[in-house]
Amino acid sequence: MGFYNTTILPKVLDLACGTKPIAKQREKVIPQARGDVVEIGIGSGLNLPHYDPAKVRRITGIDPDDGLWHRAEPRASACDFPVDRLGLSGETLPLGDACADTVVVTYALCTIPDPVAALREMGRVLRPGGEILFTEHGRAPDLNVARWQRRIDPIWKHIAGGCQTGRDIPALFRQAGLKLARLDEMYIPGPKVLSYNYWGAATRGDL
Repeated sequence: MGFYNTTILPKVLDLACGTKPIAKQREKVIPQARGDVVEIGIGSGLNLPHYDPAKVRRITGIDPDDGLWHRAEPRASACDFPVDRLGLSGETLPLGDACADTVVVTYALCTIPDPVAALREMGRVLRPGGEILFTEHGRAPDLNVARWQRRIDPIWKHIAGGCQTGRDIPALFRQAGLKLARLDEMYIPGPKVLSYNYWGAATRGDL
């Protein structure tokens, strides 16, 4: 699994997360980011071309995968703003309270081992008036599709870098004490077990 995880999987994830339907989802949320941005699960940098350089001051990317970040470096170099990366997961961020105007998380909550802890950290580093922008795949509303998600997850997460297909994305935000300010959801093109998408914005629930 070492060679697979370090060499093959980063290429597969970069291709899978760079499809046209997913790119369209990124286009819906990423241009809304502003100011100092923390991106959770920056991966291979597929969001970077979608940021508006007139709005963004700096991006701090969070991701533990060195192989994916290696693929992100050319995209980061092409940006008109500085992009830094911290090589760790999102559950414990070495960042101060209220240091980000925007937190971005796309197609990462499916993989983070403790997504609620990560979302709490996102709320902690968010400044008052800031937003957490997100687009994620998750639990389908159709019972038959949801059953298949439960069936495949024990195997799927081992071959897809920890990804789980059926996480209840809105529930994770609520469990973390965050408020969903905007939420849309629908199937996008692709296998139904992987293509039910949630996207929108969340704010700190204590404000």
